[in-house]
Amino acid sequence: MELDLSPKLAKKLFGENGGSYFAWCPSELPMLREGNIGASKLALEKHGFALPRYSDSSKVAYVLQVRGEGDCNQEGDAIALPFGVVTWWYNKEDTELVVLFLGETSKAHKAGEFTDFFLTGTTGLMTGFTTEFVARAWDLEEKVAKLLVEKQSGVGIVKLADTFKMPEPKIEHRNGMALNCEEAPLDIDIKNGGRVVVLNTKNLPLVGEVGLGADLVRLDGGAMCSPGFSCDSALQVTYVVRGSGRVQVVGVDGKRVLETTLKAGNLFIVPRFFVVSKIADPDGMEWFSIISTPSNPIFTNLAGKTGVWKALSPQVLEAAFNIPPDAEKQFRSKRNSDAVFFPPPN
Repeated sequence: MELDLSPKLAKKLFGENGGSYFAWCPSELPMLREGNIGASKLALEKHGFALPRYSDSSKVAYVLQVRGEGDCNQEGDAIALPFGVVTWWYNKEDTELVVLFLGETSKAHKAGEFTDFFLTGTTGLMTGFTTEFVARAWDLEEKVAKLLVEKQSGVGIVKLADTFKMPEPKIEHRNGMALNCEEAPLDIDIKNGGRVVVLNTKNLPLVGEVGLGADLVRLDGGAMCSPGFSCDSALQVTYVVRGSGRVQVVGVDGKRVLETTLKAGNLFIVPRFFVVSKIADPDGMEWFSIISTPSNPIFTNLAGKTGVWKALSPQVLEAAFNIPPDAEKQFRSKRNSDAVFFPPPN
């Protein structure tokens, strides 16, 4: 059976007052289940509070949108979240806070889906226990235990009063926990082509516990990303942050399994060893990806100065393509100074 690789948008699962939670479903994006990958998105309005929860999956969180000054989460922040850690999110700014979650679900209850265990609220763990158990576990009076079990009527996300004061973030807590991809040193920088920041165990050690790597790629208008594949059997899970462009993916037996337009909000997955290439529209395209390996991911480019063809002898290329020497010479002489990203033709 052929897999549907077409990009998909997230669907709202819950949320009203305070914000919403969205997710991509394996039934619509089968590669999530096939690759044991989960993907979701949290959007919080001003004073929106995502109740404390832990997950059955390790994730990388990426802040897509937020405005404001200070040491709070910034746009472009990437945060590694090992499974089982308790997290909460709060937005004090006028602009909506939007956070993307990508992770692996090999130990999850459902392949291709995150299952969050809320500590409070109508779906929270506290709600499941009787007041007797809560009172005894925390050595509380029964009336206080009853408040803990019943008072919070929200589901996952609530909106706090304007006058309620949440704790302010501490900049020292960012060390080793978060990396801002928009401010981090570039791993690749091609003029008029594109730029890449790679997250790995060197610049964000916690990704080693998560078991994933990640990168942020910005492709300039009209530029092309070289056809290539992950040669360490990693899956590429890509979310388009902004802009648009075209993509082609080629798989087994040289079959083009995907040819479509990518737009902001799209998520798509490239299977192991499949070759992918993208061309940005005039306004450029930016995407955030996770790679199912915590160390430096290894990619093989088919075009450019680092392309595999450059390492093969002329005779091998002539025989492989069944072409005359003059065609092979022209093929070899091109892209000798370009790598990974190719600026638009003049």
